[in-house]
Amino acid sequence: MSLIPGPVARRIRPALVLNAALATSLLAVTAAGDSAVDAADVVLGGADQPAHGAPDATDAAPPAGRAASGTGPNAMAPGDPDAVLAESLAPLLRDERVRISVTVLAEDTGLTAAFGNGRFDTASIVKVDILAALLLRAQDEGRELTAAERAQAAVMIQHSDNDAADELWRSIGGPRGLDAANERLGLVETDGGTLGHWGLTQTTSADQLALLRAVYGTDSPLTAESRGYLRELMGAVTPEQRWGISAAADGDFELKNGWLPRSRTELWDVNSIGRITVEGRSYLVAVVSDGHAGFEEGVRLVEDAARAAVAAVTTDQEANWSPSRTLGPIA
Repeated sequence: MSLIPGPVARRIRPALVLNAALATSLLAVTAAGDSAVDAADVVLGGADQPAHGAPDATDAAPPAGRAASGTGPNAMAPGDPDAVLAESLAPLLRDERVRISVTVLAEDTGLTAAFGNGRFDTASIVKVDILAALLLRAQDEGRELTAAERAQAAVMIQHSDNDAADELWRSIGGPRGLDAANERLGLVETDGGTLGHWGLTQTTSADQLALLRAVYGTDSPLTAESRGYLRELMGAVTPEQRWGISAAADGDFELKNGWLPRSRTELWDVNSIGRITVEGRSYLVAVVSDGHAGFEEGVRLVEDAARAAVAAVTTDQEANWSPSRTLGPIA
C-alpha cells in the first residue's frame, strides 16, 4: 500500500523508472565517493565521532527524527503539512537506530513542511557548501574561479571526488572558512568539519534548505553567475549518483548526495539535497539521515522521505495550510 496520497502517488510514479534504471549502479557507489571519508576521519582523530549528530535538546521539542505526539503543546492539527509528513514517515521508521530529518519548500508558494530536529553528518552534501564558500571568496576578490578550481569543482560535485574536495576545503580555509561563508548564506546550525574533516560537518535539514535557497533564490550573497554555475554542476551529476530526492521528480532535477559508513557503528549516513520538478512545479528538498544498516536501506528511506515531503506540500494540502508555514516564494 502506498504511503503517499493517491493523486500525488500517481503524479510522482514516473520517477520510479529512473531509480529502477539506476538500481544496478548502487553497489558500485558504495565502493567509491564518500566511503573514503570515514577512513580519513580515523586518521585525523584516532576514532569516529558518534554516528548520530547531537540533537538540539529542548524540553518542548520531539526527539530528533521522530514525530510530535497527537496531544499536548506539540500536537499538530490534522492537515498541517508537518503532521502529514510525519504520518507518512512513521511506518518507515521502525528501526530505532535510524534518524531522519526532512525539510521541503514549494518554490512557487513558499510553503514548507519539516520533520526531525537533530543535527547530522553532512558526508558529501557539504561539497555544495564548499563550492558556495569558494565562489563567495572569489566574488570578494573580484575574480572568476581559476581553471584549476573549476576543474576541481566539477569533479567534486559531478563525481563526488574526495581529493578535489580536500583541495577546495583547504582553499576556503577549512572549518573556519566554511563557518564564515555560512554566516552569509544563512546557515545557523551548521558547524564545519568535526576533527577538521569536511565530511563530518554537522548540519540540519533546515540549514540545508537555507543553502538551497541561497543557490536557487535571488536574495542571496551569491551572484547570478555563481548560482547558475552551482546549479549547472548539480544538474550534471554522474548517472550512478542520481538517486535520492530525484525519486520524487517527474521532470528535471538537480542534486547532490552524500553517503558515509561509520567504522565504529558499521551504520550508514545517507543524505540528499537539491531541487526537483513535479507536474511543472519546483520544490527544494533536503533529507539527512543516519543509523542505516546498509547503503541500500538508507537510499530507500531517503527516497521515500522525498516523496512524502513533496506530497505534504502539494495542492492537495493547500486548503489546510497556515500562513505561518510560508517562507515566501523563491524569486
